Amino acid sequence: MQTQSGRLRRIKAFSTEAGVSVRTLHLYDRLGLLRPAAVSESGYRLYGDAELEHLEHILALRFVGFSLDQIKKLLAGSDLPLAAALRMQREVIARQKRRLESALTVIEEAQRALAAGASADRWKILRTVMEVFKMQNDWNWTQEYYSEAAREKIDEHRLNTPRETIEQGQRNWTALIAEVEAAVANGDDSSAAQARALARRWRGLVAQFTQDDAEISRGLNRMWSDTTHWPKDFKRPWSDAANAFIKQAMNCDGDGAVDGD
Repeated sequence: MQTQSGRLRRIKAFSTEAGVSVRTLHLYDRLGLLRPAAVSESGYRLYGDAELEHLEHILALRFVGFSLDQIKKLLAGSDLPLAAALRMQREVIARQKRRLESALTVIEEAQRALAAGASADRWKILRTVMEVFKMQNDWNWTQEYYSEAAREKIDEHRLNTPRETIEQGQRNWTALIAEVEAAVANGDDSSAAQARALARRWRGLVAQFTQDDAEISRGLNRMWSDTTHWPKDFKRPWSDAANAFIKQAMNCDGDGAVDGD
């Protein structure tokens, strides 16, 4: 967006040049985001090059997802530096991206289940799939359980892990939980070799998340043991019976840690 320097334009001409609507400019004026350079004797708002540059800043911040209130604070000289604000916004967008990608994966899993045939159990499988994805992608309430260093490691790991790897890990959890639930329903012995094999797979998936990092492991332990402070709508995606079974299997295999509780 370029214009001749020093020239004031009425709002209609300015909006056309800037590529925004007059209504948007009225809104920005009302919110104190972008004031006109002057008002004519006839009451027309007049805008110049400085306002055009200021508008470019607003539009750039809007493009990357900042709210108008956040933009106003940033442009007014907020205590939060622009670099830090952009880093925070990047993390927000990355989380949104992961949620959308997970939703697509759930749909794909559902389609595969439907294509497999009209089994009465498919609905239970689909519910399990959704619960696992919800558990793995809704991290906001779990942040308080991790140290700052652990949170940074978790975020970095998520950002650097390919989508295919994340999706495969989610499918592995879904399949493993279903097998543990089936073992419970069949009355299997938790000390048997098959149960111990399930325990080792469980431990391996937990290790993929913790990256064998002590700080992350401590946060995970705190989170799973603090059931009284979980959100009301959060539900662990495996039954109490399955939890007890896998704990016993891990004890028999030499490790009693299931999910940290």
